[in-house]
Amino acid sequence: MKLHRQAHVVYKTQYHVVWVTRYWRKILVPGVAEYVKKVLRGVREFHPDWVLEEIGVERDHVHLHRVIPLKYAVSRVVEALKSVTSRQLKEKFPHMLRNVYWDGGGVWARCRPPIPRELE
Repeated sequence: MKLHRQAHVVYKTQYHVVWVTRYWRKILVPGVAEYVKKVLRGVREFHPDWVLEEIGVERDHVHLHRVIPLKYAVSRVVEALKSVTSRQLKEKFPHMLRNVYWDGGGVWARCRPPIPRELE
């Protein structure tokens, strides 16, 4: 187990985060799923301390195992990840999403809070 260090703390806060598409629509087909993975890996450019351990994308949901530093609220990190992926998907696949989500709302549903990995 790799421990992460900051000025006054040593930590390994790893979370299993799952979020689903709105209405459980099966929109994450292979090309879209690869794009979601690319966007989630790209977040590291802006937040290098949000470590992505594992990623899995199914047809209607996303699984992440992330190490999140203690200085961040986990709910805010998940909110940021869902926001950036939703925005990028709307820019890249506007016609597909317009056919599925006619109201122009978000791609992701509200979901349960992340679970610390040690509790699974």
